[in-house]
Amino acid sequence: MSSRVAVVTGAASGMGLAIAGRLAAAGNRVALLDLDGDAVTQAAAEIGADAIAAKVDVSDRGGVDDAIARARVELGPVEILVTSAGLDEFRAFTEITPDAWERMLAVNLTGTFNCIQAALPDMLTAGWGRIVTISSSSAQSGTARMAHYVASKGGVIGLTKALAVELAPKGITVNTIPPGFIDTPMARRAEARGDLPSIDAVAARTPVRRAGTPDDIAAACAFLCSDDAGYITGQAINVNGGWYL
Repeated sequence: MSSRVAVVTGAASGMGLAIAGRLAAAGNRVALLDLDGDAVTQAAAEIGADAIAAKVDVSDRGGVDDAIARARVELGPVEILVTSAGLDEFRAFTEITPDAWERMLAVNLTGTFNCIQAALPDMLTAGWGRIVTISSSSAQSGTARMAHYVASKGGVIGLTKALAVELAPKGITVNTIPPGFIDTPMARRAEARGDLPSIDAVAARTPVRRAGTPDDIAAACAFLCSDDAGYITGQAINVNGGWYL
């Protein structure tokens, strides 16, 4: 992979952190964005000198613009973007309040829109770009008590496909990874609350007989961000251990 500038959101932990580390290991300069300022600063410090951190709420367009501008100044033009920041919640549909609905879409869908639109000018200027959105297998299969989450991630898949067609002539690919059951801090919190079955139970039902790891997602993402993936766009690359959706 050529050395480029990558921006990864939700990069303080879980899949985002693994993706940022994998892209940095491939020689890219990486800007890590996350709402948790302390954790993302520590993550960037551990990655090394070619990484910077920014505290940002991806639903805040001004904050996103500022973070991307800083990455551009300190690292160079942005040519790789991975949108991993996300919010989840479990509620019966009848208990989803308008505020909860709006917040879910603001982070998961509008946040993805904000980040892509802020980073895109550099890719258009370069005539080369890689955008990978992190969606969810729940948007393909449906999940009870997560209607707002599923709707937001379904929107991410649709946005990805629309942009892939629009941006392909510009040398920019846009793909999405809908993870299956991945062992992340978010999943562990849901397990502890009783919102998800135990990770071991899900692993036992998964065809490959294990839960996914953040590194599984990072490996697929790194390929999609590489020069080798130039003929892949508009695709949902299912990293899910063999679940049929």
